[in-house]
Amino acid sequence: MSNQLESLKGYTTIVADTGDFQSIAEYTPQDATTNPSLILKASQQEEYSALVDKAVAEFASSDLTGDAKTEAIIDRLLILFGLEILKVVPGRVSTEVDARLSFDTAGTVTKAKQLIAAYEAEGISRERVLIKIASTWEGIKAAEEIEKEGIRCNLTLLFSMAQAIACAEAKVQLISPFVGRIYDWYKAKNGVEYTGAEDPGVQSVSQIFNYYKKFGYATEVMGASFRNVSQITELSGCDLLTISPGLLQQLKDTSGEVELKLDPAKAATADIEKISLDEKAFRFMYNEDAMATEKTAEGIRAFSADIVKLEKLITDRI
Repeated sequence: MSNQLESLKGYTTIVADTGDFQSIAEYTPQDATTNPSLILKASQQEEYSALVDKAVAEFASSDLTGDAKTEAIIDRLLILFGLEILKVVPGRVSTEVDARLSFDTAGTVTKAKQLIAAYEAEGISRERVLIKIASTWEGIKAAEEIEKEGIRCNLTLLFSMAQAIACAEAKVQLISPFVGRIYDWYKAKNGVEYTGAEDPGVQSVSQIFNYYKKFGYATEVMGASFRNVSQITELSGCDLLTISPGLLQQLKDTSGEVELKLDPAKAATADIEKISLDEKAFRFMYNEDAMATEKTAEGIRAFSADIVKLEKLITDRI
């Protein structure tokens, strides 16, 4: 009898959600994702201190000073982690733009191009890299611009249909709706332990998946930010699912088959109304969703705070 992880791979592309590339190989995921919090966590672990030291050492004789030097070292550290991850996974790595650029379209475009250029300088094709960008209007517009140059994007911190529709219309490569954080919000608000198909995070991703498949959008849906195995198995059939090592292990340790839940053929016959969003319509629809606006803002603040912590970690080493 197979385990749930192997069964799930029959329906969905599995992605490892971690900066701990040493833990990835045993789960044989196709891709891997990182974010500032995961990189900060990994950078504080003894086994990865050599990567931090390497990034710092490469700029020891640089003419850069102050914040510019720290920024360059952090960018290099992101690339070094990405390069190690790409030795383990056959597919793509997601590398995130500084969350403090979430409302800066031009700044996001510039940083994305810098990161892609750094990967390409190491011989890595841009097809193997996804640039992670927050799903603000400004972030979506930045992604729309750089996708036209073949820079593929992963739109993160996504909690609503408004964000999902705008991303699809911008023709971004992939979106990462945050299942667990949606669940967190509704659990705190209503005091309910949601399970299975009743989970609001599961329902959100299912709705987005069906919308995309109904109207033929090429943008990939990658469920993210899981709190438990049930949320994962309820989304079997989703294009991709990015899963932490702990939950990957739980799936691997559980015998049995996973049932297909999301089916493009069923979505094609679903009774769904198509919505088109310009900036004004997007902002109003998004603003009407209290959960989405609160969780996006909270996520940007948290990732920004972790970048500041990573900056301190670097400046302490310089």
